[in-house]
Amino acid sequence: MACRLGLLALLLTAACSSKSEVKTNGGSSSNHPVAKPTFTVFALAEVRGQIGPCGCTSDPLGDLSRTAKLVAEARAAGPTLVVDAGSLLYSKSDIPPHLDAQEELKADLLVKTYRESLQVAAVGLGPADLAKGLDKLRVPRQAVNVVGIATEPPKLIELGGAKVGVFGVVDPQAVPSRPDYPPAFGVRDPVPAGKEAVASLKHQGAQVIVGLVQASTKKDAARIVRDIGGIDIAIGGLGIEAPEPEKIVIEPQQIGDSWLVMPANRGQIVSRIDVTMRDGGPFHDAVGSGAAAAKIESLEKRIAALDEDLKKFAGDRDADPVFVKQKQAERDQLVEQKTKLARQPLLVPPKGGYFTLQQLRINKTLACSEPVQSAVTAFYAAAGEANTKAAANVPVPPAPKGQAAYVGTAACEDCHDEQVKFWQKTRHAGAWKTLVDRGQQFDFDCISCHVTGFGQKGGSNLAHNENLRDVQCETCHGPGSIHVAKGGEEKPFAVALAPPRNLCFEQCHTKEHSDTFQWEAYMRDIIGPGHGEKARALLGDGPTGHQLRKAALDKAGRMGPGCLR
Repeated sequence: MACRLGLLALLLTAACSSKSEVKTNGGSSSNHPVAKPTFTVFALAEVRGQIGPCGCTSDPLGDLSRTAKLVAEARAAGPTLVVDAGSLLYSKSDIPPHLDAQEELKADLLVKTYRESLQVAAVGLGPADLAKGLDKLRVPRQAVNVVGIATEPPKLIELGGAKVGVFGVVDPQAVPSRPDYPPAFGVRDPVPAGKEAVASLKHQGAQVIVGLVQASTKKDAARIVRDIGGIDIAIGGLGIEAPEPEKIVIEPQQIGDSWLVMPANRGQIVSRIDVTMRDGGPFHDAVGSGAAAAKIESLEKRIAALDEDLKKFAGDRDADPVFVKQKQAERDQLVEQKTKLARQPLLVPPKGGYFTLQQLRINKTLACSEPVQSAVTAFYAAAGEANTKAAANVPVPPAPKGQAAYVGTAACEDCHDEQVKFWQKTRHAGAWKTLVDRGQQFDFDCISCHVTGFGQKGGSNLAHNENLRDVQCETCHGPGSIHVAKGGEEKPFAVALAPPRNLCFEQCHTKEHSDTFQWEAYMRDIIGPGHGEKARALLGDGPTGHQLRKAALDKAGRMGPGCLR
């Protein structure tokens, strides 16, 4: 059993008589060894160059400064180990030239933060690390079956009186083929190399084995863990298959005596595993208070759904009584599970070590590490400078002969004063300012949805957009140079009076960037008196986009202490 997303309830921390530093191979044991040591593992995978979310959604997830703060608090409370299963550095498998400077600066910041703030003990190898070639890996990797790159041998780490062995393997199928790999590079069968690593670590006295497993699918990861054997806790990275938050597996998968844990991609959900060491038996999942609360929440949803079904059956004379009885028995069983978990959330086994797992949503309510946040702010400034410098000599391609170019809202205002005044009251008119306030107005990950005609012929680019900042008229109605040149007299018009319905959610209001988007609701915000008044009347009453977003923001909570974004 395991935890549900988003809960930050405190897990069990067993009694520990002294705080012991993490010591790698060759370090001496604590002067005050603990009979039953306890330590915490934070596990990440598939960070893919994300230092922070775009901030457009109501509950943005995945932030380096918040993760650093969580780890710092855990480390202050007791022995803590941080590992990453790989795919750390880059957001794309192939980096387009215009993103080169920005991606390299992010990768540098991630490695620096991993080394100094998070103090990550081991980093595996994943496909998102290989986008710029083997000479850009930056740090030695835990990848015992990979040759031709800088690797480090399996580590024995003394942690709170326990000896923890850490190693990593990579499934050959998870490594994309690239023509620039040197002949010496290769990925061998992970199973024999993994078996050798486990045997070596146990020979050195490892009491717990943590394996970093990079594979293409969860099935492959489970197979590798099973075939290697001897791994107590495996952290899985799955490349492009790494789960989004809504698909995260909230329970560790048991594979023999091993447990496989999957963090979410891009640092959105980080796995926290609190381990209690005891002799005599394999590790057990002990659930824990946070996990129990999460499991109860899940059970309550299932019970509520069954209640709805039973209510319908009660009013249906044709309902099969045997089927209804089965549904009632299922409900009773779930209620019993809920009652037991509420009464005894920590299920300590009679012998053997045990752990509790939380899948922690790295959301905006968490506190931030101010030094890391300062480094992130400095990154945006440096990336903006590098991006504008690189783009300064890149002209906007002209519109083809006979096709319209973008002219900006000022050119529309002469004839459409009433419409422009209405637009000025909408959020579209402040789109550029939202980036300026965050210092991200020259961030390639953001700018395209905050200026008009970005990347279009006759439009704008990162360095040339002064008269096209904000989401202006031409974003919805199309480039207007021909319409303006002819004084709006042409028939048919050279602009679209009513933009296609799919324009918004295909361009900018995607699920990843606009989680509350509903076409009718959002249209109620941007049309009205002087600007599509008749179309607004046809929409009728109902929620506005502003109302939907406000409700979602209120539900997500306020920004955490020390946070700037």
